Amino acid sequence: MHQQAAFVVREDIVKRRFLTILWIRCGFFLLAPIALVNAQPAAKGLSSVHTLVDQYCAGCHNSDKKKGDLDLESISNDEITGHSDSWEKVVRRLRARQMPPADKKRPGEGAYKAVLADLEGALDKDYTRRPNPGRTETFRRLNRTEYQNAIRDLLAVEIDAITLLPKDDAGHGFDNVTVGNLSPTLLDRYISAAQKISRLAVGAPHRAGGDTIRIRPDITQEEHVEGLPLGTRGGALIEYTFPQNAEYEIQIRLTRDRNEEIEGLKESHELELLLDREQIRSFNVTPPKGHKNFELVDQHLKARIPVSAGPHQLGITFLKNPSELLETKRQPYNSHFNMHRHPRLTPAIYQVSINGPYDVKGPGDTPSRRRIFVAKPQGAKDEEKCAKQILAALARRAYRRPVTDADLERPLALFGKTRAGESFDAGIEAGLSAILVSPNFLFRVEQDPEGAAANSIYRISDIDLASRLSFFLWSSIPDDELLDLAVAKKLSKPAVLEKQARRMLADPRARSLVSSFAGQWLYLRNLEAFTPDLRLFPDFDDNLRQAFRSETELFFESILREDRNVLDLLKADYTFLNERLAKHYGIPNVYGSRFRRISLSKSEEQGSEICPRGGLLRQGSILTVTSYANRTSPVLRGHWVMANLLGTPPPPPLPNVPALKDNTVSATLSGRERLAEHRANTVCASCHNLMDPVGFALENFDAVGRWRGMEEGKPVDASGGLPDGRKFVGVSGVEDGLLNQPEVFAGTLTEKLLTFALGRGVEPYDGPVVRKIVRDAKAADYRLSSIIVGLVQSPPFTMRKAL
Repeated sequence: MHQQAAFVVREDIVKRRFLTILWIRCGFFLLAPIALVNAQPAAKGLSSVHTLVDQYCAGCHNSDKKKGDLDLESISNDEITGHSDSWEKVVRRLRARQMPPADKKRPGEGAYKAVLADLEGALDKDYTRRPNPGRTETFRRLNRTEYQNAIRDLLAVEIDAITLLPKDDAGHGFDNVTVGNLSPTLLDRYISAAQKISRLAVGAPHRAGGDTIRIRPDITQEEHVEGLPLGTRGGALIEYTFPQNAEYEIQIRLTRDRNEEIEGLKESHELELLLDREQIRSFNVTPPKGHKNFELVDQHLKARIPVSAGPHQLGITFLKNPSELLETKRQPYNSHFNMHRHPRLTPAIYQVSINGPYDVKGPGDTPSRRRIFVAKPQGAKDEEKCAKQILAALARRAYRRPVTDADLERPLALFGKTRAGESFDAGIEAGLSAILVSPNFLFRVEQDPEGAAANSIYRISDIDLASRLSFFLWSSIPDDELLDLAVAKKLSKPAVLEKQARRMLADPRARSLVSSFAGQWLYLRNLEAFTPDLRLFPDFDDNLRQAFRSETELFFESILREDRNVLDLLKADYTFLNERLAKHYGIPNVYGSRFRRISLSKSEEQGSEICPRGGLLRQGSILTVTSYANRTSPVLRGHWVMANLLGTPPPPPLPNVPALKDNTVSATLSGRERLAEHRANTVCASCHNLMDPVGFALENFDAVGRWRGMEEGKPVDASGGLPDGRKFVGVSGVEDGLLNQPEVFAGTLTEKLLTFALGRGVEPYDGPVVRKIVRDAKAADYRLSSIIVGLVQSPPFTMRKAL
């Protein structure tokens, strides 16, 4: 009887405890969890964290549900540093105010800050005591961009690596991450590239051959091309390295339509051929009699001209005929390349062929020969000594370290073998080819020190540090100053490292951060593959596509060169425009093909027909690559903001989630209504509730970045919000929300730079490093240089974990 009574009492106690926990999780009683925490304080964890978890998180992140693969209920009483990876995930979501979800009960701002201070304090303190720099790959092959830049800085030769090497796969958003392999096929491409480059750099005898440069078919050639003389229109300015002092034949072909008739040829036109901006030939292009025999029209557009070896600019362009300004009710289209919709008004260049060399006079005095031949033999007895001096200098820069006799063994052997039957220059060409296919050039190799214990932490050598720094800031090899400091073991000194980083940022080669880093972070490279539906957007052409890219690259470069606050990327009172892009945006009084900095008027309000364009979220490049060919995509735009500006990308959709309907019934709904239907699926809602409101706020911009107040006869609804629960209307709300938490955007940019610099993804254990860089940058007004200097002095950049 007593046992039965005891059992009933115990059962009653269990039921009451269960109901209490249930009430706590549902949030009906606010004081109960606080009292519970006060009654039973965490022995090892932090009481503020335990309170937050118990009150706001345990309902979803428990051992049963484990949403987001997190069981916070089980670890909230444990030592924080014992579950640092899990708590770093929590910190990321709390800092962006994405947890708890906006539609759930949330703590006040003071509670957020207190918990973050406690969590980050514990995690950062533990990192100081036990730093974990992570481990970069031992072997990393030079990607296509790095290879091209390395050849430029090693040999003073400009090459187009796109024509020589296949595209690199991207990992974590960048193409310098998954580059550890070298397949036999890829090795063949590197060998072929090395032979072509060595021959070009040395100026060795070439068989007469040719290159054909084809102009993109969707380029409008009605206006001036930057770099060509004023008063001309269309054509192309081609950078080309001529291999020897010789004669070359230049042949020009004009664009034709489907009927093989030359487009836009209604009257006579004068075509000019220029070399380094100097006219060398002039041709008259006239329509054929009776508009027949068009194949004869451009047969005479060729010239055989003498050219000195080395890099030159070859220009082909038409003299611009005077034209009258027609009065029309609507502004005429700027795009003219499509035969049926918007045919060319005047003839255009289709391709340029460069054939030769003929009647060769010699290798000439080129920048590459001056770079290579640092010694010249006076006779046969001096040749081996000079060859060793030449190849040693090349190998030192190519291998990015001091070279040994063993390093020179193969290049010198090939020199000797080739020299036995050919010239001294041919021998150097063979030795140079051996250097360019050596693993010491093609791979960046970081090896653990001899005898390093497993999982031990060590500082990388100054030589490895020099390569890390140069490939980060220049996507290229170290220069002599940097390499000399590394050899002297001075580079690792903090003051020296900072000085070198700032020197390199001021160098023109740092523009690689614009083209390579920003080009991938901001998806600018995706522009090349984007073509909108020309029935809906008939005024789109490659001129506009390239203008989009130039605006954003020049904008990012201004932040870099002027060392501005990185928050200016989000909102600025200036941008860069040429006439074509200004017309697209509806901004008046900008003329010509040249891009120039435009200060935006404070009087231009967002609601007006002309919208101010400062800041990434207002630029055509970003708005276009986050759209579909026929419409905007709030989902793509919202995802882009979350992944690239907030640093909290939603997970990829599950394989069984249905796509957004686009059938006859749903086509009658607006985009907002169709997405609301999509979010009705609970599987979709968890991510789309975060992404879609961000994208909705950008709906005033169409799929090619033009401002619009109406869509299909209805006012555009640009009401949206951020994942932190903030609600607003329009792009300004997104910008202000991001600027309200500057450390979030600065942290995201730091993580992107860290990924690009190290060639690996950011891991939870990198959190303390990122926070320190951001804290230090805040004291320096978030200047871009302060983030970069903080990064290159951080443990992940200067240290490595042994296997």
